[in-house]
Amino acid sequence: MALVKISDVARQAGVSPSTVSYVLSGKRSISAETRQRVEAAIRDLGYRPHAGARALASNRSNVIALTIPLRAGVGVPVIMQFAVSVVTTARRHDHDVLLLTQEEGEEGLRRVAGSSMVDALIVMDVQLEDPRLPLLRSLGRPSVLIGFPADPSGLTCIDLDFRAAGELCVSHLAALGHRRVGLIGSPPEVYERGTGFAQRVADGFHAAARRFGLTATLDPCEESAEAARELAARLLREHPDLTGVVIHNEAVVEPLMAAFQAAGRRVPGDLSVVAICPDEVAQRPVIPLTAVALPASEIGERAVELLMAKLNERDVPDATLLPPKLTLRASTAPHP
Repeated sequence: MALVKISDVARQAGVSPSTVSYVLSGKRSISAETRQRVEAAIRDLGYRPHAGARALASNRSNVIALTIPLRAGVGVPVIMQFAVSVVTTARRHDHDVLLLTQEEGEEGLRRVAGSSMVDALIVMDVQLEDPRLPLLRSLGRPSVLIGFPADPSGLTCIDLDFRAAGELCVSHLAALGHRRVGLIGSPPEVYERGTGFAQRVADGFHAAARRFGLTATLDPCEESAEAARELAARLLREHPDLTGVVIHNEAVVEPLMAAFQAAGRRVPGDLSVVAICPDEVAQRPVIPLTAVALPASEIGERAVELLMAKLNERDVPDATLLPPKLTLRASTAPHP
């Protein structure tokens, strides 16, 4: 089978080879009718532009950088969901993904952005006072943050609305008549770093508890079964009137459920449990959990779409907050 060339596409579409190049690179505005003819010819002929040649022609590498947080207090399975979604969506746009670890910090971002290695960046694990923000604002490359800093001005950010998620969990428990609720949160170091999503869940949790007149406590939890068992025992000992729990720490969901039941608390007969976690985690325990799903795949996909729009000089919203959705399962019931 003969190799399809750009001249073959041009001939079929009735345009010049340069017009085909402009459609592929996006460097010039082409009428919708002409673009459709060229795209139809590309599909009909099965033309695939050579990646290296296209990169040279457009002054692009067709690579985006993704900073992923591989460090204490971060759930690796969830991070991999984000990463897989970013990689597969980027491939649909003929882009590859270069992974950077959180430990590389500003130096890693500066290294890849200061060269021709990548066209744009996606940054995860955003802190409220993130030290990378001044650099991201000054770089001459588009970026998207998965997460919101305290001051998001001049940045493009996307995430689940974690504050609303915390509020939604408490509102559900309040509607069931629960009067004392507890938030079992992320590991302590996540709060110490000022990680945005953890702090926003806590803010929403406490705001809703105040609004409904509930007694509420927050307890960070290390990501180990032993820590989960110790915390569950302490909570039940110190707060015997505790009847509602929100878990925002997917690594300890199952150990906590086992610990509550081992202590003689029936779920949901004595204790209602709500989680903020991926659906597959909520469905895993013996008693499936009422939960706000963490839409990692959707966030990753939409982050890439925002980045591609910025690369093509299209306007995008500064902030994209996905509304939380609560799925009712077997772990919550009216106050006993």
